[in-house]
Amino acid sequence: MKLRLLLISIITAINIVACQHKQQAPISTIDSTLQVNATSILEEKLSEINAQSGQVIVMEVQSGQIKALVGLTRKDSANYQSCENFSVWQSTGLMHPISLLAALETGKVKLSDKVDTGNGIYQVQGRELKDHNWHRGGYGELTVQEGLAASSNIAIYKTMEKAFGDNPQTFFDLLTNMSYGKPDSINGIASLQPYKITEKNITWNCIGYEQLISPIQVLTFYNAIANNGKMIQPQLYKDSVVVINPQIASRASIDSLKKALVFNVTDGLGQPAKSDKVLVAGMQGTSSLSTNEDSTKDMYAVEFCGYFPTDNPKYSIIVSINKAGLPASGGLMAGDAFRQFVDKIMEK
Repeated sequence: MKLRLLLISIITAINIVACQHKQQAPISTIDSTLQVNATSILEEKLSEINAQSGQVIVMEVQSGQIKALVGLTRKDSANYQSCENFSVWQSTGLMHPISLLAALETGKVKLSDKVDTGNGIYQVQGRELKDHNWHRGGYGELTVQEGLAASSNIAIYKTMEKAFGDNPQTFFDLLTNMSYGKPDSINGIASLQPYKITEKNITWNCIGYEQLISPIQVLTFYNAIANNGKMIQPQLYKDSVVVINPQIASRASIDSLKKALVFNVTDGLGQPAKSDKVLVAGMQGTSSLSTNEDSTKDMYAVEFCGYFPTDNPKYSIIVSINKAGLPASGGLMAGDAFRQFVDKIMEK
């Protein structure tokens, strides 16, 4: 069964880049060995945490070439099947660094600023904004960098309050200027939909809710961070490099965020992604995809996105897994899978 799944995964990856022009077939960017390894690692992780589905995408930072593209889903049987749907459209738990980058661009905040997260529950417009450790009394006072490393929703929101005050539209304008949610389409990936805000509300948008975005669009943004601000079009067959945005943000803001993403892996909740073979940077995230009376049936997205080596990034990777019920941890689940992908690439 495992061999059959690996073969199907390779065939699927090759098929999605099949040429529509009969005269000259394009050369696939997929690395067949890495595709096999990624499929095996993802399948084991999905089985371990009893997940419904998952995908992993490995991309070269400077070229945008996709080296592995794996999607697995569990349907009627207990076995995972290869899935060609890479246009999954949902909220994301990986928004914190992107919001922080926008805040840094205003010049009104810096990583060393203090922010009080209190007891982990913050009232905003009649609704409760919670940190994941609210039942343990919250984090209290943190620096902005520590808040990011703790995946604190309150730290991020209060940072946004300081940066954008009574003019939240500036935040959304910055997201547009930074090309967040691009690209709208990728040759070889069917039905990829443009990023969409379902309700414009900075409180929830800044932490990844009330928006719809696919993992490959999130990866495109993180890849731009790794690439010092240059956003590259992902591609599934070898072609000339296409630049979406030559500079999504100032180099100073990018450098600050890169520092924070390294700190997250060395000292924060991103530590499960830490490799002993190379220094990596990235961010974990967990988001609720549904609300049911029976919490065991709630769907969660657990994700990790990052890049390596941090001093001269070569690869960026996103791991996005959907599972029902708790526990659900982007760091412990997706972050651990990310580490395994990194180690496998470094071995090669």
